[in-house]
Amino acid sequence: MAVAAVVGTLLVAVGRVPAMAAPKAPADAVSAVKYTAAERREALAYWTPARIKAVGKSVDLGRTGPKSRPWRGATMKTVGRLFFVNADGADSWCTATAVRSANRSVVMTAGHCVRRPASPVNTYMDLVFVPGYHKGAQPYGAFPVRAAMTPRTWAEDAVNDVAALAVDPDAKGRRLTDVVGGQTVDFHHRVGGRTVALGYPATRPQRGEELLHCTGTAKRAPSDEQSVPCDMGGGSSGGPWLTDFDAATGQGVLVSVNSHGDGMTAGMHMFGPVLGAVAKQAYGRAERG
Repeated sequence: MAVAAVVGTLLVAVGRVPAMAAPKAPADAVSAVKYTAAERREALAYWTPARIKAVGKSVDLGRTGPKSRPWRGATMKTVGRLFFVNADGADSWCTATAVRSANRSVVMTAGHCVRRPASPVNTYMDLVFVPGYHKGAQPYGAFPVRAAMTPRTWAEDAVNDVAALAVDPDAKGRRLTDVVGGQTVDFHHRVGGRTVALGYPATRPQRGEELLHCTGTAKRAPSDEQSVPCDMGGGSSGGPWLTDFDAATGQGVLVSVNSHGDGMTAGMHMFGPVLGAVAKQAYGRAERG
């Protein structure tokens, strides 16, 4: 993985090589990837409990850092693991969050959890979101991704590491946020204030099986990013940054997502994009997707 820009694209030497999508003409600021009904069924069948267990055991990024602590507040129904097969054909995972939307089916995560940066044809396959994942349990089911939207600058220039996904209903026909609720998104939040970052890092002993969190004050960083004190490693990518957060209810306002750390595997700070108009456009496309 490109460590300087990526946290959660975990490489595991198993999986199928995904087909390469043809690049689209730059019609707007958003780059879209869509998956057929057959591909979505295949994704659900692919991510068996045994495969999920195996991908976690296959990655060890060292011990969990002192700033990253297991979440012990209200059940975080909206936050879960996003499983996928990356452009190298390797089984991987990130973290993602159900958010409020008109179609009740939108998930926010990092751009590098959907496609390789600055490489428009290298998109990922078999994307499935499992909200509330905990030690093998899938208490709210699994939701295959039918469309993924990233800023075109991420697909072409590795800038603005954010993505919005539209997911199918679950096996019972229920839409995502009807099942787990959704976080509010603020695309124009002023950087600063107490922020909680959450994720499923591949550090031990958790190895992606438990939700961890860091809490600190967000600060402006170069390259239109922001940072919080946090040492979560790979696998936490795409996890939400929540402000105005109520630990008793698990609700807050999503203002960014985990993008990368300042070290080879994590570091002392986590960085995330400052959301804005283009991220809002990606969300809007997913809301209609």
